[in-house]
Amino acid sequence: MRTVMRPGDDGVKPYPLLNSLVVPRPIAWVSTVSGDGVGNLAPHSFFTVVCADPPMVAFSSVGEKDTVRNVRDTREFVVNVATQRLKHAVNNSSARFDPSDDEAAELGLTMEDSDTVRPQRVAASPASIECVMHTMLQLGDSTLIIGRVTAFAIDPDILDGDHPTFEGLAPMSRLGLDEWGNPPEVIHLDRPGPPSDIHRFD
Repeated sequence: MRTVMRPGDDGVKPYPLLNSLVVPRPIAWVSTVSGDGVGNLAPHSFFTVVCADPPMVAFSSVGEKDTVRNVRDTREFVVNVATQRLKHAVNNSSARFDPSDDEAAELGLTMEDSDTVRPQRVAASPASIECVMHTMLQLGDSTLIIGRVTAFAIDPDILDGDHPTFEGLAPMSRLGLDEWGNPPEVIHLDRPGPPSDIHRFD
C-alpha cells in the first residue's frame, strides 16, 4: 500500500517532495543584468522547453530573486548549460549574494558578450541560449518566465554537424535534497511504429 501525502495536510512539505520526485531536472544557469548594469548568475532547476516554433524555453524562480527582478526590468536573459566541469561554480552561484554583487566576478568566472542580448554568457559553458522575455506569470510563491530564443551560441568543438553532442555538453542535473546527477548513460530507442506493432508491457 502506498503512502499518500496531500498538500495542506499537517507535516506534508510539497516542495521537497516535488524536488525528489520530478527528477532528474536540467539546470538553467541564468545570467541576467540589472537596470543599473550589475550582472547576476544563478541556477534554476525548474527549467524546460515550452515551444518549438518560435523556439521558447521557460524556468521558474521560487520567491522574488535577483533573476526575476532583472528579467522584469530588462526583459532579457541567457541560459548557460551547467556542465559537469562547472558543477562547483554552478552550486556556489546559488549562495545568497547581495544584489549589488556580481556572482560571476565573485566566483572568478569569465563572461563574454552575447550576440543578441545585453546579459553576458558564461565563457566556459559550451552552449548558451540567448532569450528575450515573452511572458512572466506569477504562480503562488513562484514566478514562471518564458523566453523567446534569439540565438544559440554553441562551441563548435561539441557539434556533430549542426547537432550538439550530449558527450560534449556533459550537463549536470538536480535531484532531491543535496543530490545532483552526473551526465547519464545515453541509450538509443527508435520511435514506435503503428500501435499494432507495439509489444505489450509484461
